[in-house]
Amino acid sequence: QVQLVESGGGLVQAGGSLRLSCAASRRTFRGYAMGWFRQAPGKEREIVAAISWNDGRTNYPDSVKGRFTISRDNAKNTVYLQMNSVKPDDTAVYYCAAGYYYTSESIRDYLYWGLGTQVTVSS
Repeated sequence: QVQLVESGGGLVQAGGSLRLSCAASRRTFRGYAMGWFRQAPGKEREIVAAISWNDGRTNYPDSVKGRFTISRDNAKNTVYLQMNSVKPDDTAVYYCAAGYYYTSESIRDYLYWGLGTQVTVSS
């Protein structure tokens, strides 16, 4: 069962911007922290951003800090990832997920997942 659906991926030039969206059901959104993860070929899935349920706290790894911004619209059950100044190393399949802890960087702490959207950054 698909419980979250990502959109907005595609091809973008290095230095450009892209905005990803994730549409969730109320059951897989309300009360949960939301995260964005990515997985490149031959690499493990890694977190790129997380946000708490309703107090605006966020968490980013150093690799994207200052370039990516996560946000959510709780009235629409939607989470976003604004990607600025993208680099070829950002190329990956991007997944959104719902979990208990916005501070967690482990995929094991997330309960619900989308199927992903491809982001390709050309040099």
